[in-house]
Amino acid sequence: MNPLPDTAQKLSKIRLSGRIIYEVTIQHVGSLNAIRQRESTIIFFSNLRKAVDAVTAELALNNWPQKVNYTAVYRGVKQRGFYSCDFDVAGTRVFRIKVVPQILNPALPRLGIDENPVK
Repeated sequence: MNPLPDTAQKLSKIRLSGRIIYEVTIQHVGSLNAIRQRESTIIFFSNLRKAVDAVTAELALNNWPQKVNYTAVYRGVKQRGFYSCDFDVAGTRVFRIKVVPQILNPALPRLGIDENPVK
């Protein structure tokens, strides 16, 4: 087997996987959304604990029940790949909080381009 050239050895030191960040989405759903149209709010966090703390603080500030906790979010993300929780008033859904892990700076695919045969 031929040894790799110096440039190939340098390229192999590049980290192949990106860093995990957490996308927190607040989606307004249900019949109240038809009356008061609102866009979804998307926020990114680098730490799951900080994401959950921000959500629980905002819920407490606006007098919503504390349905979101770190253990539930962690288990949901690990088992299903996301966490989702609906909030309702008198049986009518008002909004949904969704936490999804995303990869920041994922490894770039080769895009199906082959090596130049001339060189």
